[in-house]
Amino acid sequence: MGQFDGKVVYITGIARGQGRNHALRFAREGASIIGLDIAGPVADHTTYPPATPDDLAETARLVEEAGGKILARQGDVRDLAFQQQLVADGVEQFGGLDVVVVNAGVLTWGLSWEMSEEQFTDVIDVNLVGAWKTLRATLPSMIEAKNGGSVVIVSSVAGLKAMPVQASYSASKYGLTGLAQVVAKEVAPYRIRVNSIHPYAVNTPMGVADSSALEVFSTERFTRFFPSMMDYNPVAEPDEVSDAILYLCSDAAKSLTGVQLPIDMGHSKV
Repeated sequence: MGQFDGKVVYITGIARGQGRNHALRFAREGASIIGLDIAGPVADHTTYPPATPDDLAETARLVEEAGGKILARQGDVRDLAFQQQLVADGVEQFGGLDVVVVNAGVLTWGLSWEMSEEQFTDVIDVNLVGAWKTLRATLPSMIEAKNGGSVVIVSSVAGLKAMPVQASYSASKYGLTGLAQVVAKEVAPYRIRVNSIHPYAVNTPMGVADSSALEVFSTERFTRFFPSMMDYNPVAEPDEVSDAILYLCSDAAKSLTGVQLPIDMGHSKV
């Protein structure tokens, strides 16, 4: 028996990293998964390796190997019609929708006055507008079903404490923090809870294989902005983030909504 037996979970950005880990963890707890990932380059200004169609196929294989059911498609969170169709097909296949994890995101680096227009608008479009489109595609089904549910929006510690050289990323993540607050208030009458989580560094390709991040973190004039309280634990594992998401979506957190949960080694308090 799993704590999410019979539940249906929609997750964006599932090809690898945090999204894959969330899908696997929910599947092991009995949930069916509806997921998407662009599984390819998002923009030419990102400096970490993109996910691939093979990564997405591997996520599906791993979920099924764990005994779970999954409907996974390659697509862009910026495409509202694509998401609406995926939700409709997933609800038809699995019988409902109970949990939404707004996970997909991108990151770019640059000084505010040197960024290209694309570096700013692409990140806002994927991280913030894409998140709204995810909610626009999923919430009507949850509301109509009248079964309640849970939404977790993956913001960032950069949505609580602004980071240098991350104007578009921090702006998008602060936007997600506000979006989560608005939606939590709007859907509370439907017994749907909405919370945001705020990771710092996570051991994923986006988190530890970004050449620009490594350069910024070693730049002397910026290093004072990046310390945490836990030098002995500088990078979280994906399971630590999944632990928080599964908790927020479980009955153990039935009194929690509108919460901003940091998973940041104390960084936001330094």
